[in-house]
Amino acid sequence: MSSAELRVINPFTEEVELTLPLLPMNEVDRVVGRARDAYRAWSITPIEQRIALCRGFVEAFKGMADEVAVNTSRQMGKPVKQARGEVNRLVERAEYMIGIAKETLADEYVPEIAGFKRYIRHEPLGVVFDIAAWNYPLLIAVNVVVPSLLAGNAVILKHSSKTPLCGQAFEDAFKKAGAPEYLVQHVVCGHDVAEAFVKHPGVDYVSFTGSTGGGHDMVRAASDRFINMGLELGGKDPAYVCADADFASAVENCVDGAFYNAGQSCCAIERVYVDKSIYKDFVEAYIAEAKKYIALGDPKAETTSLGPLASKTAAAFLAGQVESAVKAGGKLVVSGKDFSIPTQGWFAQPAVIADAPQTCSLMQEESFGPVIGITPVANDAEAIRYMNDSAYGLTASIWTKDLDRAIRVGEQIETGTFYLNRCDYCDPGLPWTGVKDTGRGASLSKYGLLQLTRLKSMHLRIP
Repeated sequence: MSSAELRVINPFTEEVELTLPLLPMNEVDRVVGRARDAYRAWSITPIEQRIALCRGFVEAFKGMADEVAVNTSRQMGKPVKQARGEVNRLVERAEYMIGIAKETLADEYVPEIAGFKRYIRHEPLGVVFDIAAWNYPLLIAVNVVVPSLLAGNAVILKHSSKTPLCGQAFEDAFKKAGAPEYLVQHVVCGHDVAEAFVKHPGVDYVSFTGSTGGGHDMVRAASDRFINMGLELGGKDPAYVCADADFASAVENCVDGAFYNAGQSCCAIERVYVDKSIYKDFVEAYIAEAKKYIALGDPKAETTSLGPLASKTAAAFLAGQVESAVKAGGKLVVSGKDFSIPTQGWFAQPAVIADAPQTCSLMQEESFGPVIGITPVANDAEAIRYMNDSAYGLTASIWTKDLDRAIRVGEQIETGTFYLNRCDYCDPGLPWTGVKDTGRGASLSKYGLLQLTRLKSMHLRIP
């Protein structure tokens, strides 16, 4: 294999699925130059035409849905039925952002002063460089690409090296919708070339979804430039199950929230705190539900709920977290022995650890896989302390029938999104954001759209 090629390996077959050429360093200027040319014309295109193009993209993408779902599965192992669901959610998110664009981006007039006209414009930034992650390769990309175009920007999309065909699908769908040439460009490149894009003076905004370490790399790369960055990084999202919760619903959703997409979600439930008065019953019910929910196998099979992991090395890391938790006093109540695990593919052994110590890696470090720790708590105060005992803060959830209690607890949790009686969900009407090592900035909602613009104050003395 040439060093100038990217090999994408199917996590289930463990065979090379496709080989693609990598963009050489000397092409960066040309890609950025084309994007800037496209931006100049697009930035003055009426909002109605921007909206029409994005609606065309949605229709084109729907027409590509089956192909995209299969390609997603063979690149990163997601069960095809879940990949089809991701296409549907992409459509929902895009349509929401399209629906709010005209009102959100309109000029804002401030109170009148005699003799003056004053208003605020939301102008496009220019060229947006979007580095999208592999775990939800369609949703993560759409969060940035569609709002960027609605705001009047051009986009260079660098998708994960695990899922380059998903990035290509965005470029293809916009071409089918009639997008101006080079308005949306997908590039396949290595880390050094991606860093060159971040440093390039023709790039005006960088969005990165990935690890906290990768986020630090992006910030360092842009340290000599005064540009904004959107960073969605790690998570260690907690759930708190109260004694008055709808018990069956809490169990079912906390299992799904932990194991959907093989736990490879930034907002997956990664630790569960349960009121000690219902703890024993909850653990027993959680064990039964996990054994019923989890079916490992070929991602193409409709019966498969957990496909292989996208990374070959991830299973060993997860096994280490489980072993460490057990050595620290946790009880392994669900393990790989409870399931039929395929002999081929990058599968991890699912695990549930009861009585997981708060200080162990399983309760502190992002897992990003099908493992979960459960711990009893005495009251709300202890739950809040444990939930906040993390370097991350993307989402958190509480399970109770008491709305006032939920609000009271939620206001004390250090997180970007707080849920009552739901989890692992991204509502496009609300900003997707995080605190601490989870990153900075926001996507989706009107705030995510406005983040892709710059403010201009129009202060006019009337002649």
